[in-house]
Amino acid sequence: MTPGPTRKDVAAIRSGYDPDPARSLSLRAEAYTDPCWFAADRDAILRTSWQWVCHVEKLRTPGAYVTAEIAGHPIAILRDTGGTLRAFYNICKHRAHALLSGEGETRRLMCPYHAWVYTLEGRLVRAPHTENLVGFDVKDICLDQVRVEAFCGFVFVNLDPTAPALRDQSGNLETEIRHWAPDIESLTFGHRLTYDIRANWKNVVDNFLECYHCPTAHKDFCDLVDMDTYKVTTHGIYSSHMAEAGQGANSAYDVSNATVRTHAVWWLWPTTCLMRYPGRSSMIVLNIIPLGPDRTLETYDFFLETPEPNEMERDAIRYLDEVLQVEDIGLVESVQRGMSTPAFTQGRIVHDPDGSGRSEHAVHHFHGLVLDAYERAST
Repeated sequence: MTPGPTRKDVAAIRSGYDPDPARSLSLRAEAYTDPCWFAADRDAILRTSWQWVCHVEKLRTPGAYVTAEIAGHPIAILRDTGGTLRAFYNICKHRAHALLSGEGETRRLMCPYHAWVYTLEGRLVRAPHTENLVGFDVKDICLDQVRVEAFCGFVFVNLDPTAPALRDQSGNLETEIRHWAPDIESLTFGHRLTYDIRANWKNVVDNFLECYHCPTAHKDFCDLVDMDTYKVTTHGIYSSHMAEAGQGANSAYDVSNATVRTHAVWWLWPTTCLMRYPGRSSMIVLNIIPLGPDRTLETYDFFLETPEPNEMERDAIRYLDEVLQVEDIGLVESVQRGMSTPAFTQGRIVHDPDGSGRSEHAVHHFHGLVLDAYERAST
């Protein structure tokens, strides 16, 4: 872990930010471009916050496992023999080789390097040819555990052993999501889209959190939903974005037979976005994965009523992939290039006190959480 920012560094990066969004400037450009601030993001934010992994359907049965990389660390998440959800650093205690890869089911964890074997509870039970070692007992060795939590039908992990539970941190988020998506735990995986974006992860989040740009950049979307009903509400570590489906025809995809008529979206600090588009019952999870100061990976996982998308869902996936994402990626990559020039330092937050979709108050809320995280990590 690299040294955290100094208090002087944080004071400088906080310059221009005001707790009142009507008076505030945005984060300064160096927060999006300087490798030192990306290191601060990794250590002060990503390694101390709850990170999305998968839907619970992948881990319902004992022995089921998935692997993931969280803030640069390999993690294995599994259901043990007693039905408890567990997560470990995916590292053998002998020579640090990965124990598992991909996803699947197993009755034990056997390292493919030297065949050390662990139970699903993380205890070492076999280490070949160690009987002559002095002061060595397999009973003394266990895998390092990681915090894991099932929340709203999804699995999250947190590398910080002292972090409060996600359910405690997130206030009314679970109640809100289950109100709009009561069947969330019974949905099943249907499709994944993946994008490699040449922009800082915070630019990706900024763009997601406001629809001020929608009338200019997403004309199809502004017909898909009724922008006059679009409301954005910020809470402790999340924000909700709600709108009714448009009443007329649109060029995005046909929602005339939609059973879900509300566009409901939640952003959960720092990198998880849950979306319920008009159509059948569904949930789309956007996972934002920071890879470098100017590189971000996005995955869009579609969880549906059935494993195969219906015609409306295929059209929605095609619209998101071929239209909406093309537009958004072009926007954030252009912003990243602009922030890397001497012509830009920071911009004004546009604020509507009524909380409309054309306001940037959720962006301002996100920036406040970022700055608070930097402050906590400062030395």
